[in-house]
Amino acid sequence: MSLLQRVTVLGSTGSVGSNTLDVMSRHPERFQAFALTAATQVDALLAQCQRFLPRYAVMVSEPHAAELRSRLRELALPVEVLSGPQALCEVSAAPEVQTVMAAIVGAAGLAPALAAARAGKKLLLANKESLVVGGDLFMDAVRQGGATLLPIDSEHSAIFQSLPADSSTWSRQVEKIVLTASGGPFRSRDPATLGDVTPDQACAHPNWVMGRKISVDSATMMNKALEVIEAHYLFAVAPAQIEVVIHPQSVIHSMVQYHDRSVVAQLGTADMRVPIAYGLSWPERMASGAAALDFSTIGALTFEAPDPGRFPGLGLAWEALAGPSGTTAVLNAANEVAVAAFLAQGLRFDRIHAVNHATLSALLPSKPQSLNDLLAIDGEARALARELVLRFAA
Repeated sequence: MSLLQRVTVLGSTGSVGSNTLDVMSRHPERFQAFALTAATQVDALLAQCQRFLPRYAVMVSEPHAAELRSRLRELALPVEVLSGPQALCEVSAAPEVQTVMAAIVGAAGLAPALAAARAGKKLLLANKESLVVGGDLFMDAVRQGGATLLPIDSEHSAIFQSLPADSSTWSRQVEKIVLTASGGPFRSRDPATLGDVTPDQACAHPNWVMGRKISVDSATMMNKALEVIEAHYLFAVAPAQIEVVIHPQSVIHSMVQYHDRSVVAQLGTADMRVPIAYGLSWPERMASGAAALDFSTIGALTFEAPDPGRFPGLGLAWEALAGPSGTTAVLNAANEVAVAAFLAQGLRFDRIHAVNHATLSALLPSKPQSLNDLLAIDGEARALARELVLRFAA
């Protein structure tokens, strides 16, 4: 693929966004930044604008955009600054753009990812909430817009790489999908002590460098629950065909078991630049900047079943998928509220699951027909979860 790809990076100052720009910088003849976006990190986005000179920079709030605009003007950099959620959608659907990296954390990333899907872009999906919240509505947008949807989460990229190239054969060949999980920092910790966990302890992942929210999700294994939901929609498999296994070394990123009982797996270092490079260059491959695996030093690869007593949130994935359409959006909203409360030291770590489970049990959504319907479900679930946070924090 020799033509220059213009790329919009949604959430460019986060871990995935920064790694995307790192990979792009290694192949300047192939990729050009069209738009970079951030929520509030003016300094980080300014530095990226100085280095990559995108046509547009987008900040969610106008005050932050005004500050960035002023500082860019002082440096005489020709970058136009936009603000607000609608601007995120505009730079995702712009006709000049070929590729969109969707790396905004949380439900806030759904609308611009939908815009990219409807505009038929090559959509690199690192925002799992787009599928968890959007579900069938999001996949319909991908199909109707003619978008190319490529998963960037290491697990889903591994599955995609382990499946046949012809997606029409998946249903008759695949027996099950196996998502691997590191087990996070508390894999061997006594569950009775989890109430004492601090935010810094929960964010100290043993293998991956990630943002604080997703690090907490890894510690509770809610990230894996969300990935189960994502896999269901991405690969059109029944929930019963998805299995989770703990693999502490994070060398095998996920596997596909076929009906003949052969298993195909993707291996690699714990470096997000590997799936990012694959997504950017697909259907080819290119250098990512990641270190190569050294099989002589890996040692043992081990596997174990998740302990439901230590990771009770994992089972909520199948519970949500068994509910009416929109139930997965309820689970995601509750978890975002609960994790935010924990990080603000307003909720104990072991009560994140209590908030999630109670919200899921109390709220039965009507089938969403539009983005506004999804946002209404999301808002209702958040309001209920906030009430539950106060109850469980007492």
